[in-house]
Amino acid sequence: EVQLRESGGGSVEAGGSLRLSCTASGHAFADHDMGWFRQGAGNVCELVAFIRPDGRTSYANSVKGRFTASHDEAKETVHLEMMSLKPEDTSVYVCAAAPTEYYRDFEWRACGVPEAKRGQGTQVTVSS
Repeated sequence: EVQLRESGGGSVEAGGSLRLSCTASGHAFADHDMGWFRQGAGNVCELVAFIRPDGRTSYANSVKGRFTASHDEAKETVHLEMMSLKPEDTSVYVCAAAPTEYYRDFEWRACGVPEAKRGQGTQVTVSS
């Protein structure tokens, strides 16, 4: 069973950068899609980004050009590089994993991945 652990959250000023990491057990990357969720405005779930084993990525419009998801296969870790952070990026970021292609792109974007494994989350706070 895949187990996930996030790290790298913290507090930064607007315009700053952070790198989140999600370490997965069980050699998950070869056959799992990995995503990052957060609670957006109105406490609504928002997909920030996801990455498939072949490296294909997809991002929320609100973070395109600022956030980058990537694999580090040797460390069995997925990173989320966050640049030009804004106060509205403040949230708990949760890493999720699902067998690759189990969910289609639109399901990830709609946070409609109920069977995806999730980590505990890491807090990101951006001050103005």
